[in-house]
This record gives sequence, structure tokens and C-alpha cells, in this order.
Amino acid sequence: MKKLLALLLASIMVFALVACAGDTKDPAGDKGDDEKVANAADLLSDAFIDPVNDWAKYDELIAEIKAETDYAKRVELMHDAEDILMSNGAVIPLYYYNDVYMQKDYVDGIFANLFGYKFFYTTKMANGADTLRLNLASEPDFLDPALNSSVDGACLAVNSFAGLYTYDAEGKTVPDLATGYEVSEPDENGYVTYTVTLKEDLKWSDGSKLDATDFEYSWKRAASPVTASDYGYMFSNFVGYDKDGAIEVKALDATTLEFKLIAPCAYIEGLMAFPTFFPVPKAAVEANADWKTTPGGWCTEAGFISNGPFVCTDWKHDTSMTYEKNPNYHNADAVTIDKLEFMLSADDTAIYAAYNAGNVDFIDSVPTDEIASLLDNDEFKIVDNLGTYYVAFNVNSDLFKDKTAEEAACMRLAFNILIDRDYICENVGQTGQVAASSYIPLGMADGNGGVFKKDAEANSYYDALAKAEDPEACVEKAIEYLKAAGYKFEDGKLSDENPIVIDYLTNDGTGHVAAAESMQQDFAEIGIVINIVEVEWNTFLQERKNGNFDIAREGWLADFDDPINMLEMFTTESGNNDCQYGRYDGWDK
Repeated sequence: MKKLLALLLASIMVFALVACAGDTKDPAGDKGDDEKVANAADLLSDAFIDPVNDWAKYDELIAEIKAETDYAKRVELMHDAEDILMSNGAVIPLYYYNDVYMQKDYVDGIFANLFGYKFFYTTKMANGADTLRLNLASEPDFLDPALNSSVDGACLAVNSFAGLYTYDAEGKTVPDLATGYEVSEPDENGYVTYTVTLKEDLKWSDGSKLDATDFEYSWKRAASPVTASDYGYMFSNFVGYDKDGAIEVKALDATTLEFKLIAPCAYIEGLMAFPTFFPVPKAAVEANADWKTTPGGWCTEAGFISNGPFVCTDWKHDTSMTYEKNPNYHNADAVTIDKLEFMLSADDTAIYAAYNAGNVDFIDSVPTDEIASLLDNDEFKIVDNLGTYYVAFNVNSDLFKDKTAEEAACMRLAFNILIDRDYICENVGQTGQVAASSYIPLGMADGNGGVFKKDAEANSYYDALAKAEDPEACVEKAIEYLKAAGYKFEDGKLSDENPIVIDYLTNDGTGHVAAAESMQQDFAEIGIVINIVEVEWNTFLQERKNGNFDIAREGWLADFDDPINMLEMFTTESGNNDCQYGRYDGWDK
């Protein structure tokens, strides 16, 4: 029945995770009242810590990693951090990302990097058009680069703003507004000073002067808790960073920016190329009457000032956006397309219909049930990404309110064990996704000249294909974990006296929904009921951020090529800590 459903839903999203350790001899089911039930703590790894009350230990480990100057030791510590993260089951990796999109055969010059950014400024149109018509997603949540935390928003940011560094068509960091930088020797505290030289005669899109003072203002603003940037924690390796957001960065003159870090940073160019580190115009930001309480209010309508290849000239909310070439962009001569017209929609079917009708030239998603027919189509592109598609539990969900920390972890790990990742990859994703056996993706650099994980088998936390290869053993293992959490079973199903009914939060999109339905059937095998709750994109982002969910679909494309990016997002105060790790009443006081 499940295989039939997959053929109808065949999807673009792929999942992979879970492991069923150990051999089993008996079929899953009730073994009688005299069965010995395992102690929950005995089923967990030695790395386990209470993800609510003891999470400060994780925060301290991340801080230690960021201050570590011995890069080999740093790699070890990052493995320790992932051990902790994987031990509590709140993060359930499903598969390692790749990306699909479609572009007409007359479109050329678009390039993407491993982090999901798509650059449109070098687009060439063989049909003679001066406008690229495209779809990335629905209405963006934020256009302020300091506030955005979505991939579609990052794509808009890299096409309308410019930072000190950027990415070239080969995916390498290269200077953008900077000409280069120098790094000092560590001082008596181990601190290092970075000095960046900016290009001269830089301008904002309105023609006003842009210089190093704009970076000083913008970085301090992004780090400040008043701005409430989801990525404010990225400044935690700056000297002076604390809950007040104070960081040591200053403009020495118009073309010289100096900042001080607590230790040398292996991924500094990746930070300088990341949208949160892009400049924003102080005068425009603070001209908005509510700029202190609504920091992104300055760019919620067309005409806002930017400094990248394009500037937003028209915005019909929830319908379309138009960006036009910025004549004041410092590299305007390299911009080969005059205009970008965005269709704002998350409806895969409507987007695909618009593409087939010739109304758009580029789309960033297709309906799940169309993928199989498109695999041999030259207009259908599959590119590598560096990231992980996963499921997240809210560790403060009422689902766990009567459980110990260890019992709650066993519950979450039971869900992990039940997921058939191979099925999702083969029948939903269909584009060669790799089932995930850990959170940090394969191929990520380790910051010490090597690769953090060269292959899945050597760095796995479970057998990602176990459910497909031995489903009975996985079911029995999941039941063992749930029994340790206090649940009773009858004939291999949850007893009516202790049902599990959970809402699964997802945004719309045929791939996301098909993956959720696949897991829904996996969990139903032992009587767990999952209600799939679909909400529109911006509501989805806010509900996850606020912890208003039991379990939710998640995905994380790395922001730069270093494992710390995948680990520091789960610190207590991180704006991307959707799992609510470390958050209890009064945690932020």
C-alpha cells in the first residue's frame, strides 16, 4: 500500500536516518507482563545530557570550539558536539541535500554554490530578452540581510546586496567590496586582529557614499539583541560579544575595517560572504519610525536602498517582485541582465504550469509526481548542496511533559528508528539523495585541511538503511525504546491506555507533504498517530522559531563550509534553535 502511494506522490524531498542496533530473534509485539523493560538511561549513549536543563554544557563546548587554536583538537571537539546533538533524538536527519531546478534552454550564465545561493547577475538570454522571469518561493519573510534566515531570502540578498566577499562560479570565496585582508599574530590573550581594505568610491543604490563605517554599523546592529537577528550568534567569536551584542569592530578610515576575534577563524571569508555580514544603510534603516521595535521595517516595500547587482523597483505582495540593474553597483559592468521578475508562489503545480506555459524562464521546484518524467530532460538540473534535510522535535513539547529527560530521548529515538529513509530517497526524492546517518553532511571541510566525514559508514550514528533492510528488527527496537519510556503495547501496537498522537508541522509543497505521509505510515505500524499540519511559508517559519510544534520538518543548508555552522545553531540563544534546546522558564533572564 505504501509503495503504491509513493508512485502517486513521488516526491522531491528525501529523508534518511535511523538505526536499529543489535540482532532480534522474536517478531515485534507484546511479550507479556513479566517482560523485563530496559532502563531508559541504559539505551542512550554516554554523550547524552539533558537537552533542557543541562544544555549549558553544550553551549560551553561550542564556545570552547570557537576559541580553540589547535585545529586538530578543534575537529575532535566538533565530533564531541555532534555526539551530544545526536544522542537525544530531537534532531532526526533524513537525507543529505541536493538541489533541483529548471531553466529554459535559452537561459545560460546562472550559477549556484553548495549553500543554495543562486546568482543571476551573469544571466544571458539567447532569445534576446533583457528580463529573466523566475520563481524561487512565495513572499519572502525578510529582505533585510541581517534578519533573513531562509534560503530563498539569501538568494534575494546575494542578488541585491554585496558584502566584503562573495562566491565565484566555481563556488570559491573571492573579494567583492574588499580588496583583501591581513591577520595579526595572536596578542597576549590569544586574540587576533583582522584588517580589511575596501575598494574606493563604493556607493549605495541611491548614489550615496558607502564605506567602512557602514560595515561597522551593520555588524554591530546584526550582533545586537535589539535587532534580534536569528544569526546574531555568528558574532560570538568576536571579542566583546555578550548578551548586549557588543563586538570589537571599527572603521579606521573610509577604506579600512578592523575587527578582533578571540582566535583565528578558519572560515572567515565564508562569514564575510554571508548575508548577515552585508552592509545596510543606517540612514534608511533609522528613517523608519519603528526601527527599534521593527528593525526590518525599512525594506518591506519596493524602492529600498541596497548595494548589489540589482535593486527592488516593484513589489506586489504575495504576487510578484521586480528587480532592476543597479547602475551604482561597483561591478555593474559584469551584470549581463537588466531585470529580474519574480513570481511569488509556493504552489509547485502552479509554478510548473507557468513554466510550461512559457510565463517563467527559471523555477526552483517542481511537483513530486513530475520528477520521474523529468530526469532525462536537459532543462531539469540537479546540483550538489552541502546540507541536511531533517525532522526536529520541540524538546519542550507537551508530548514529553510527564517523562524524564532520558525517557523523552528514548521516545524520539524510537521515531528515528521507524523511518524508512531508503523509501523516501527512492520514491519521494528520486534525484539521488543519500540517506543521512548523521547530521553534519558528508564532504564538509573540517577546518584543518581535511574532510570532517569522508564516508557514511565510518562516521554514522546508525544504519540509515536499516528500516528497508530489516523492518521487523527496527519495529521491535522502536518498541523497546518506547517501553523504556513507559509505554505499554498489545500485539505489537500501542495500548489504548497510552496513545501517542502528534501534530507534524510542515509548509506546503508536494515533496514535504509526501515525505510526511511516508513517515506517517511508518509510525502507524505501531499505532502512533501523526496529523500533518500544513501552513503557509512565513507562518511556518515563525511557528518553528517560537516552538509552537511537537515535530516539524526542517532543513539546513550550510552557510559556509565548516561544521561549526551546523553545530552552533543549536546553542540555547541561537535564533535558529527551533528544537528549543536549553530553554526553560526564565532561561533568558
